[in-house]
Amino acid sequence: MKRIFIFVFFACFVSFLPAQTPQELQSYLPEVPEWKITPEIEIFNPRNLYERINGAAPLFLENNFREMTSMVYTHGDNYITIQAYRHATPTDAFGMYASERSSDMKFFPIGGEAQGDNVSLYTFAGSVYLKIQANNESDEIGETMRKIAKGLTEKIDPQAGYPALFNHFPKEGRVAHSETYMAFNYIGHAFLKNVYTCDYDFYGKKLQGFIIDAKSKDEAENMLKKYAEFTKQTDLAKEGKMVIKDRYNGNIPCVWKGQYIAGIYNETGIDIDNDTLLDLIGQHMENLK
Repeated sequence: MKRIFIFVFFACFVSFLPAQTPQELQSYLPEVPEWKITPEIEIFNPRNLYERINGAAPLFLENNFREMTSMVYTHGDNYITIQAYRHATPTDAFGMYASERSSDMKFFPIGGEAQGDNVSLYTFAGSVYLKIQANNESDEIGETMRKIAKGLTEKIDPQAGYPALFNHFPKEGRVAHSETYMAFNYIGHAFLKNVYTCDYDFYGKKLQGFIIDAKSKDEAENMLKKYAEFTKQTDLAKEGKMVIKDRYNGNIPCVWKGQYIAGIYNETGIDIDNDTLLDLIGQHMENLK
């Protein structure tokens, strides 16, 4: 029996939180017994971020980075550094977090999600991506970092979580902690923007589901026109089911409805019954809003 992805879309309205200033972020730091918050802070912007993180700066800029505030706790010879990266939107902050996610670390219910160990912790809340790192490793220091992250994220956004559009991905076969967001340049195409993805595993067959939120029907049509120019196809101009024949990424079955384009990317080259898949997705087109 074939396993089929069925995507259901709903317009998602996002309430954007006000951007926190560096001084506000510092005021949000929780007090921790025996640890001192140093009064000095460092601030970096898109022009000079490379001075602190060097080769990693371009990835932050791709995720609409705006400002980074660096703050420090000290306790004797130990110190914990908090780097608070403010992005344009909460989705961008999630995208940055997801791009640095590692399966080697433990996950914690802090902020929208946290991952870490006893020397580092990564999480996101509101428009802020947090990287918390210590100069020494111990269970006590790990617990201290998690207390700091919990206190800070609750001040930034107590309702932090994954972007709401992920609620509309199928749950069966979904790989935990595989959700990502790309502001642009999905599967090597700069015109594919605002792309939400998650991985699936069905009986050893690995696939990636995606939803593109083009923000408007006109922009979705514009994306598909550019894709049609690349693939030299003439059948991508109408809403509904289609198969994009990408010479670099293989056949991509998808469906277009209003501002949304959804489908399955199959980088492993496994056999997919495209006709059946598209027929079943088409049956659920009435659910698209």
